Amino acid sequence: MQADRRGEKANKSDKGGNGAAGSRNYNGGQENKAEAWGNETRDAAELERLRLLSLRYMADFEVIMTGPRQTKRTAYRGKAVDISSTGILVALAPGEDRYAAGQIVNLRFHIPPGTMPEGFESAVRLDAALVRTFVREQDGQEQLMLAFEFAKPLTDYLQRKRWGYSVYAASGALFAAVCLIMLLRVESLIYFKYNFLLYLYSLTAAAFLLSRYLFGALYREVPVNRHYTPGVSIIIPCFNEQEWIHRTILSCVNQDYPTDKLEIIVVDDKSLDNSAARIEEVIALIHQEAERYATKDRVKFHILEENGGKRVALVKGVEMAKHNLVVFVDSDSFLEPTAIRRLVQPFQDPRMGGVAGRTDVENKYTNTITKLQTVRYYIAFRIMKAAESYFDSVTCLSGPLSCYRKDLILKHKEAWLNQKFLGQPATFGDDRSMTNFILRTHRTGYQDSAICSTIVPSDTGVFLRQQMRWKRSWLRESLRAGGFIWRKEPFMALFFYVGLVVPIAAPVIVAYNLGYVPLVHHVFPGTFLMGLLMMALLMSLAHLLFRKSRLWLFGLVFCIFYELVLLWQMPVAWVTFWKSTWGTRETPQDIEARERKEARKNKNKKNRIGLGQ
Repeated sequence: MQADRRGEKANKSDKGGNGAAGSRNYNGGQENKAEAWGNETRDAAELERLRLLSLRYMADFEVIMTGPRQTKRTAYRGKAVDISSTGILVALAPGEDRYAAGQIVNLRFHIPPGTMPEGFESAVRLDAALVRTFVREQDGQEQLMLAFEFAKPLTDYLQRKRWGYSVYAASGALFAAVCLIMLLRVESLIYFKYNFLLYLYSLTAAAFLLSRYLFGALYREVPVNRHYTPGVSIIIPCFNEQEWIHRTILSCVNQDYPTDKLEIIVVDDKSLDNSAARIEEVIALIHQEAERYATKDRVKFHILEENGGKRVALVKGVEMAKHNLVVFVDSDSFLEPTAIRRLVQPFQDPRMGGVAGRTDVENKYTNTITKLQTVRYYIAFRIMKAAESYFDSVTCLSGPLSCYRKDLILKHKEAWLNQKFLGQPATFGDDRSMTNFILRTHRTGYQDSAICSTIVPSDTGVFLRQQMRWKRSWLRESLRAGGFIWRKEPFMALFFYVGLVVPIAAPVIVAYNLGYVPLVHHVFPGTFLMGLLMMALLMSLAHLLFRKSRLWLFGLVFCIFYELVLLWQMPVAWVTFWKSTWGTRETPQDIEARERKEARKNKNKKNRIGLGQ
């Protein structure tokens, strides 16, 4: 699991969003000028900056300290205990006083990946002032603790040392990649008459992808109005999630939001593990330690009488909710302290029916599979959902963190609960399905600064089964959405239909270019491979530009993995997208499918035995 276990020291004062100039702000369905909240937005941004500077992260890496008249040979070596953007706590073996309070010491260390948020993994050499020293006992041994304050915050240091170069390099490389893609498409125009369908697809796919990056770059979220705090009920459905559910609940309780306007409802879908007992334990602890915040009235727990599936659990939570906005949070997702305050802002527009927050990968540094997903998740939200949000038509309000108007959920609950496709119950794709119900009559949006992190599969087999499930639900719900999306903004409708055709046809196009052309015409597909490389670079460089993270290279790896493995799940999804099994957890449908499979095996075994006799 990712090592950034965070302990926030900041006071729970009102904090706001990033206040980006030119952000679209809705109030009664009308566009407001950014100046209306100018001072307030700047105050919110300053408060948020101070909060981020105050966050401390547990650490365990070597720190080399060099004071006046010391050389590398005589430098002291210690272990970092915790670190923030403004300072570091270092543990030394007990001994004579090394430095005096107020003394300036040069620190050298390397922040390992996962210790701090993405982008901070870097070598650091920085002067720091010794603020204080104290002795503590750890595992029966005394340790001398040195608390240092950096001469400049790590955010400023890295901006000058590494982040600034990342921005310039990524921007230049992105521009070059886009230019090369456009030049390659000129070739498609030249050869258009020789293979109409192939080169039409090539031009369409390139235009579709580039337009998504364009509108993703143009996206601006609704800035935070600190006086807008509608009542919110957070619904957490849980099924066999004893390992993570306590963190999810605590992250929802510890929100920077008025306590009288926030409630948390946990609904256990008759878990087979120890989830229910773990939930009761955490809620009892919350009631004991935070009684003055009226948690007994705000934190509720309900166990379903029988396993009904995620949709049943969510609907039960909505029926119990007392507020007009309901937030769905997965049981293995963890909210940032300001997530709810930022997530609700677009609802100042009465036409807004649902809003998605951004989902980051929590266990990003576990292995290669989780690193691949880290880049993909970020691009899927910051670019793809942001592009859709530009037209107020986000097609999937993702399960880890999304907010809806309660009355709309109740209006569609029967159709949602009883949804079937080709005679089979629709047991997954809950988020896409509900989004389709909402999108028929209302707007849907995306708030990039409303952040949660989630646990993603680290096992290749589980990851592949998850991807197959997602492809099936995408096909099913895209066919549904295709019946009404044309009523939306025209460019968005075109955007949607092209985005439906391009992935479905992709396996055929790839097989033609990488198989048929080389084998039959004996032509190396250099242009096609160059195009794929440029598309992969767009993903990687966009991640580098926005996140300034060393994981950007895994965007290239992911695209290769997609072309070699994930792409070929699409033809399978074409002929199995009515299936209702999850594949990654034992739902009633999975148990039924497994029992049918075992029955077929036993029958075949008996038949073979009978033939043998």
